[in-house]
Amino acid sequence: MSDRTRARLAVTGATGRMGQELLSLASDRDDCDVVLAVSRSAPDHEIAGVPVADADALPRLLVENDVDVLVDFTGPGSSVEYVAACADDGVAAVVGTTGFSADQEATLRRASESVPVLKAANFSRGVAALRRAVREACAALPDFDVEVTETHHNGKLDAPSGTANTILDDVDDVRGAHPRVHGREGDQPRETGEIGVHSRRAGGIPGEHEVLVGGAHEYLSLSHAALDRGVFADGALDAAVWLSNRDAGWYDFGAVIDDEE
Repeated sequence: MSDRTRARLAVTGATGRMGQELLSLASDRDDCDVVLAVSRSAPDHEIAGVPVADADALPRLLVENDVDVLVDFTGPGSSVEYVAACADDGVAAVVGTTGFSADQEATLRRASESVPVLKAANFSRGVAALRRAVREACAALPDFDVEVTETHHNGKLDAPSGTANTILDDVDDVRGAHPRVHGREGDQPRETGEIGVHSRRAGGIPGEHEVLVGGAHEYLSLSHAALDRGVFADGALDAAVWLSNRDAGWYDFGAVIDDEE
């Protein structure tokens, strides 16, 4: 990978919510430059001073612009295609897209055999801290019930959120696999060991996650709320800079945070 002091980045989905946030925040940083932005929905204009090109030309543009790392928050199908282009052209990839099928996830992992790939459902340091707290609480309170609730904007496609699924996996890692019940209706008493999962969609909420750990006489509530998308964009840019000098392999955002401690 590059030994430059400023990482050269490409941003996909540049006209989307996260794409625009990434371009805006990157313009104020001194550790990276966005040298390429692409979009399928509205190319041929500028965002934060960066020209937006047609995403269909991405493989050629990655090479022409000497890109170090691609940052992707699009959709599963597009993301798999973009990361495959990165693998072909020796470009690292940071993936914040969620909702992948098992086959799509496997395709991303194959790409990581050729280039560094960092995939995370959430790039918030606060969520990283929440996950650690959840694991500790579930280990310390093995007989308590667990319920996970996530809330996002009304345009989010996948449910539960990628972050909620990651938290559920954290609980399983600590306690072993348990059945997940998505919402409840009618006569549905809680079964021992099950984990309740609840998804809400409303307005423009960037993301909220709550984990309720409840016993017979007390309960613990652990939660995180993102106030704007900037927290995710900043974290993704941190991950991209960190990834720019890594060897091929599969990484997650926890590695970035651990490296800073």
